[in-house]
Amino acid sequence: QVQLVESGGGLVQAGGSLRLSCVTSGRAFSKYVMGWFRQAPGKEREFVAAISWSGGSTYYTDSVKGRFTISRDNAKNTVYLQMNSLKPDDTAVYYCAADNNRAAPPDVEYEYDYWGQGTQVTVSS
Repeated sequence: QVQLVESGGGLVQAGGSLRLSCVTSGRAFSKYVMGWFRQAPGKEREFVAAISWSGGSTYYTDSVKGRFTISRDNAKNTVYLQMNSLKPDDTAVYYCAADNNRAAPPDVEYEYDYWGQGTQVTVSS
């Protein structure tokens, strides 16, 4: 069973930065497309960013382009989400997810096979 554990969430003022990390168990990490999703109170969970198995391709939702950066370290079984210029609208629970189908669209929630428990990010105005 694959387990994903997120960390790095917290409370930050608008304009600040946070770096989320997600450590994945198992030896197949380098085969997975990794994604970050978020869910704000009263809203559906939404795609934030994804990265290909090699790290060569990245994908972002429009609202975070230029502010967030996704990266991965396959030697450490870890994916990161660097979040800069945070806004109150970024407040949400952030989830890490793994997809073992490299051909699947990276922004489609139901394509992902494994999920972490989430980490809270709160941005104050």
